[in-house]
Amino acid sequence: MNIGYIRVSTKEQSTERQLEGISLDMDPFIDKVSGVIKDRPKLNECLLVLRNGDTLYVHSMDRLARDQIHLQEIMKHLIHKGVTVKFIQEGMTFEGGQDNPVSMMMLQIIGAVAQFGRKTIKRNQLEGIASAKIKGTRSGKPFGNQPLDMKRRDEAIELCKQGMNISQIAKAMKLSRPSISKLLA
Repeated sequence: MNIGYIRVSTKEQSTERQLEGISLDMDPFIDKVSGVIKDRPKLNECLLVLRNGDTLYVHSMDRLARDQIHLQEIMKHLIHKGVTVKFIQEGMTFEGGQDNPVSMMMLQIIGAVAQFGRKTIKRNQLEGIASAKIKGTRSGKPFGNQPLDMKRRDEAIELCKQGMNISQIAKAMKLSRPSISKLLA
């Protein structure tokens, strides 16, 4: 059977693009949690369903696991079980039941690069938050996500009096609809 696994980090993110165009024999297993979390309900279910001769399709290695050790554990389990794993983005296939040292080396290298990338992003994020706090930006939030400036209330009320709806006011003031609703409340 052709089986798919999809993971996105938040509930708001779309899963549509990850296995687009891949023919699966059942609905893909979808987790909407951080890849740092190892105990994911749908991943666990997927690992139980997979059998010898099945093929697991995953968009990329970082969708399956975020750290190298976890990725290797999953892959060793699947290959030992006789499951072929295809990573679409990396263009890599790991044949079930075959111990291919070159493939495992590539898995380790790519896994290490992905883990390095995650740690670098996290470090940069923490540095950015610290810098924003020094500059007086509340909570280190990026520009555009700052607390609502209630001084803009009069502007929103005036646009409302001109007959604009909330969506039009939000676009004109470059704010979100919920922000406009707060200003008009």
